[in-house]
Amino acid sequence: MPPTRPTYRPSSSSFSVGPGAITPAVRALIAANVIFFLLSYLVPDLTLRLGLRPADVFGRFAVWQPVTYMFLHGGLSHILFNMLGLWMFGVELERLWGTAYFARYYAVCGIGAALTTLLAALLPGAIGDALYVSLTIGASGAVYGLLLAYALYYPDRPIYFWMLFPIPAKYFVLIIGGISLFLSMSEVGGVAHTTHLGGIVAGYLYLKGARMRPLAEITYRYQRWKIDRHRRKFDVYPGGRGPRVH
Repeated sequence: MPPTRPTYRPSSSSFSVGPGAITPAVRALIAANVIFFLLSYLVPDLTLRLGLRPADVFGRFAVWQPVTYMFLHGGLSHILFNMLGLWMFGVELERLWGTAYFARYYAVCGIGAALTTLLAALLPGAIGDALYVSLTIGASGAVYGLLLAYALYYPDRPIYFWMLFPIPAKYFVLIIGGISLFLSMSEVGGVAHTTHLGGIVAGYLYLKGARMRPLAEITYRYQRWKIDRHRRKFDVYPGGRGPRVH
């Protein structure tokens, strides 16, 4: 379950730009992305080995690719905008959730986006065939997941569409989600729209599952059954209903 109050507080200051002081996980993720970006220029083969290519995952068992693809980018503008999104939306979420939960959520969105791409690559037809041999790189899937969470927790915060038009976060996510869904049907323009959509879906399912807490509910029912069984065995009867903790 996501923490309901901040576990990390930035240093106070009278002036800040954007979300303020950078948080530990966001700083580490940005550093890792920059390092891999520089290494990919020094070792061009790195992108082919670590980028997400379904043909390699299924054919050569390259099981590391659904993780490593998140740290590679195709150019300066690509990494710049992804890291800007990570900083803008990730800092406030990490302050809200704490570093551990934030890092776990980021990984779930990024890997979930990769799994969506892998599943789509198995679809029959031209789209599946194209995805099967295509190379996907970038943190966009994870960043789209952050954007979804930001919209759920701060629905009325304005986000500037195309850096010009302020739109409430809840509507912004609906717009980009709809665009990704539409474009994923054709995968045009060299952009991994299926991966973007997968990041949104993975983030939503993860947050929804955390709120539902199915495992906790099963554990509670099992413990309750054991207690009731012992009560019947020793003829112990409850005197009232206590608080339900799980």
